Amino acid sequence: MTHLAPEVVGEPGTAHDRPGALRTAAAAGAAAAPGAPDRRGWMSRRRSRVLALGEIVLSLTVALGYTWLCTATIAVNPLVRLGQVSGLASLQQYAALIGLPLLALLLYTAHRGSARRHAMVKRLVCAALAGLATGVIAGGVAVALRDTPWALGGQDGDPGVLTDMANSFLHGKGMSGIYPPAFPALTALWAQIRYGGRAHGGAGMALQDLQIFFTAVAGPMAYLAWRVLLRPFWALLIAVPAAVLFLDPIRPYSHIVMIVLLPLLGYWLRRLGRPEGLTTGQLLRRGAGLGVVFGVLFLWYSGWYIWAAPGTAVLALFLLPWRRGAGAARKAGLFLGATLLTTAVVSAPLLYQMVRLGADNPDRYAFLAVYADPAYVLGWVSDRSGTLTYQTWPVAGEMAGQTGFTLLLLFGVGLGLGLGLRSVMVRTAAAVLAGAWLARFWFASNMAHDKAIQLYPRTTWIIMYCLMILAVFGVMAAVHRGTGWIERTLRPAAAAAGGAAGAGAARIVPRRVVRQLAAGMVCVLALFATMGASWSVNRYMPSADADSMGIDAYRAHKIKLPGGGCPRFSPGKDCEDIQKDDWKPGPIQDFIWCAGIVADDWPAVCGMKAPPQVRSRAQIEKQQLEKQKAEQEQAEQAKQQKAEQDKKKAEQEKKAPGR
Repeated sequence: MTHLAPEVVGEPGTAHDRPGALRTAAAAGAAAAPGAPDRRGWMSRRRSRVLALGEIVLSLTVALGYTWLCTATIAVNPLVRLGQVSGLASLQQYAALIGLPLLALLLYTAHRGSARRHAMVKRLVCAALAGLATGVIAGGVAVALRDTPWALGGQDGDPGVLTDMANSFLHGKGMSGIYPPAFPALTALWAQIRYGGRAHGGAGMALQDLQIFFTAVAGPMAYLAWRVLLRPFWALLIAVPAAVLFLDPIRPYSHIVMIVLLPLLGYWLRRLGRPEGLTTGQLLRRGAGLGVVFGVLFLWYSGWYIWAAPGTAVLALFLLPWRRGAGAARKAGLFLGATLLTTAVVSAPLLYQMVRLGADNPDRYAFLAVYADPAYVLGWVSDRSGTLTYQTWPVAGEMAGQTGFTLLLLFGVGLGLGLGLRSVMVRTAAAVLAGAWLARFWFASNMAHDKAIQLYPRTTWIIMYCLMILAVFGVMAAVHRGTGWIERTLRPAAAAAGGAAGAGAARIVPRRVVRQLAAGMVCVLALFATMGASWSVNRYMPSADADSMGIDAYRAHKIKLPGGGCPRFSPGKDCEDIQKDDWKPGPIQDFIWCAGIVADDWPAVCGMKAPPQVRSRAQIEKQQLEKQKAEQEQAEQAKQQKAEQDKKKAEQEKKAPGR
């Protein structure tokens, strides 16, 4: 990706959005001799490509380099809380050692450097910070999984299913139902290359590598996707909070698709509405290229297309240049057709499976997000929600149940819709939000009758993402319109008051002040990134509590090593055997499975008696008492054994010669 947004305000990437851009271009054209090669323009394009490549390389290098540094140097016991705290502190220490010099350089050039040098430094620093944000999370996952080769989740839940799917690919059985095949196929390929295939449970070890790798590169991918549309600071302002908030290291590939898909849809829709600037061949090539990208993302994780498609389709109809003549409409139609055809060809394997098997795969799994208020879209809990219940989550805010953060975010959304609606990306986010909102409540309203969840709680992520996008674009529009109004209003007044001397009056808001303020905000954003990343990592530190997210790393330490024996920090001597099963579709039940609900509460929550395998409160308490009794007996036995050993040792010392 080398087509990154230039230093442009408004509708990114277009010169006509800047006041005076046409005059500048005309002056440049008049200065050039007729027929002479535009060497200055060629040099500028070359420099832009070099800087774009530098952003890509630096962002990925920082993300992966930081992850490697943490893997190689942080040596703690991740199952002991003091070890976890030391690990979290080491993550922050390394982040500071890398980030502080970058921020110091940014501040120095903002106050002392030239505008051109500062612009170059800002591009590179923002790219590096995007890599550092998710590098901290990936490094934390590596610390949590220290000295165990297995992935987060071990052989249970979704990681176990992904491992089974990879084993199916290793056996040449192909796709597993309607699940997107790209990630399981890559897991199988890496298991074959790195771990010898299925023989020693290679799929489970390959899954750990890919979990850490894609967690690390999530930040760079999000940042670079937004750089296609926005300048560095604004791209970072969306990419970093989104990556830190939405990233799930157990399945990092899923949320990467959502974060990347929205800006790419905005870029595609902008070109669809403005086809006149390109030839037919260029439009076909760009449409086909974007179609390949959309098809690969669909094979990587297809769920977000379901929520984004309704709003995108409606917006595309409105953006087509119906009124600008047959030529423009024809070009837009060719661009649209090339994109859709290429996307369909690339994603054909999964599309075929969905058509063939989609109706036979209802989603009937319920958890806390299903029981809670469906209108709450600014927070997420997984199926391991600890002590939370639908009576205690979400926590009610100060105003009609809404928190201060909600009100502040909605204020930013109002700015985006009010001041930035001319931006295609604002329209894209608004359209996707509206489509996902309607789909969410359609599935939720029919849930009780159809006995199917259809993954509607996942719209929480994409709706919140769209709200964040609209809020950032709202702030951006307010800043640009505000500064523009000040310059247009106050500069003429200053010039009139100063007469001839004031005709060349300086800007009311000096550009250097703007650069300094932006540099300070980048520093604050970097601090948020490291704090947020630490919050994310802390959730995954190993814990024996089955209702916490730490259970995923804990399970990885309880599986036998390929050569036998338990991992170094295993909590017990009895570890699980390595499973090497192929994927098999589970039985399809005809009722909603209410996870996290004890048998006593099934009638009130689910409207039916609990299945036999669901435990009641009495059974849970009995099992807990039995567990405590067994632990006490083990402790007493260990104490007696130690006392006997001490007694034997004392007797041997008395019998020793010289006593």
